[in-house]
Amino acid sequence: MRKVTIKDIAREAGVSAQTVSRAINDKAEVSPQTKSRILDIARQMGYLPNSVARSLVSQRTYNIGLVVPDIANPFFSEIARGIEDAAQEAGYNVFLCNTAENLNRELKALYSLEAQRVDGIILCSSRLSEEELKDLADRYQPLVLVNRRLTGKPAGLVLIEDIGGAGQAIAHLTALGHRNIGLLAGPPNSHSGRERARGYRQSMEAAGLSVYAHWQMYCAPQAEEGRAATLKLLAQAPELTALLAYNDLTAIGAMRACQELGIVVPDEFSIVGFDDIPLAALISPALTTVRIPKYQLGYQAMTLLLTLMEKGAIAQSEATFLATELIVRGTTAAVRVSNR
Repeated sequence: MRKVTIKDIAREAGVSAQTVSRAINDKAEVSPQTKSRILDIARQMGYLPNSVARSLVSQRTYNIGLVVPDIANPFFSEIARGIEDAAQEAGYNVFLCNTAENLNRELKALYSLEAQRVDGIILCSSRLSEEELKDLADRYQPLVLVNRRLTGKPAGLVLIEDIGGAGQAIAHLTALGHRNIGLLAGPPNSHSGRERARGYRQSMEAAGLSVYAHWQMYCAPQAEEGRAATLKLLAQAPELTALLAYNDLTAIGAMRACQELGIVVPDEFSIVGFDDIPLAALISPALTTVRIPKYQLGYQAMTLLLTLMEKGAIAQSEATFLATELIVRGTTAAVRVSNR
């Protein structure tokens, strides 16, 4: 079948090709009635706009790049959905790159997006070093970082109140009488992991509680890694009665470890997760967790990127912060005197 052109639509509508072009590109020179009639005819004829020609005129590809550490993690899937919805509303497509928590793949994804000449990049929970991110900000503009800070370079930042969220979790556990609270801290190169660990330590100290190195352990953000780390943690610190996990997946792994050890959750041991992925409410017992507005995180990131694309170069970072909320379910309970 021959591809429908602007000239075909103009012939059918009885107007000039220039008028059709203006209507399709939403220019003000065409009346609303004429524009509506032309667009209806274009749809009926199956017209598909030439994206290459469009980009040559506008100097935009109407594509943006999104890089995430692990699309299998429901946390990042929900963020991606928010980004895609905001992008579609603005007429943009999203190129998704999954790095599988691999630094080399993250860099390769960024090089690939540069080759595709995307109009902007959203980098979610980057595992790159501070220096690598600064080099990135010099090379790619506009750039929005989700869940990662950057100082000294211009970039859009959409951040979570990680420290405050960890504080909410610790306040909840101490209100239940827990004093020996451990931490699964997530990956060492995770910005969120470091911030949540800081919130854990600050809140413990503010409550007058001791914090020991052997009560804390790093682990990859997957359920099996959380299980393995919890087994090691409880072996070296059997006095623990509660645990704050880096995310819900590691918290679910911790629940599995407790089951293997014959420890009843929450009667003998309390666990708090982070993120509030859909699975958190479905497991038994349902997971107490710190809720992050994941969809809004993505939607705000894309909205900020659109703003930066309109502004052009920016002189300094522009940050948006999203609050967390503690969701109390079935994995936390008052500490017992007989607890471990």
